[in-house]
Amino acid sequence: MTHSTDSLQQLTQALAHFAAERHWQPFHSPKNLASALSVEAAELLEHFQWLTEDQSRALPADKKEAVAFEMADVLLYLVQLSSALEVDLLEAARRKMVLNAKKYPVDRARGSNVKYDEL
Repeated sequence: MTHSTDSLQQLTQALAHFAAERHWQPFHSPKNLASALSVEAAELLEHFQWLTEDQSRALPADKKEAVAFEMADVLLYLVQLSSALEVDLLEAARRKMVLNAKKYPVDRARGSNVKYDEL
């Protein structure tokens, strides 16, 4: 990819160009993109399967690079899905963080791993 991808908008545009060059748009329905996203997330998880907590925090360089590429695949499909549905992903994330702050107030959630409805 020769396009600059310094922002989410530029990444979205570069992905659209990449897909258009290959005429992949007919395959990039929201359903298909969500399915692909799920598959890539599972591939990311596979790298951590059977590792201990400590091992997962200290990946060797080659494993960390493989994980980084799986993370990139997840991001790329998520960005394409947000584009297909015309969702401003950063704005949605900001709004979700506000909701999460209400669901998990610091005074009750600090140091706890329980779900918000159990706080």
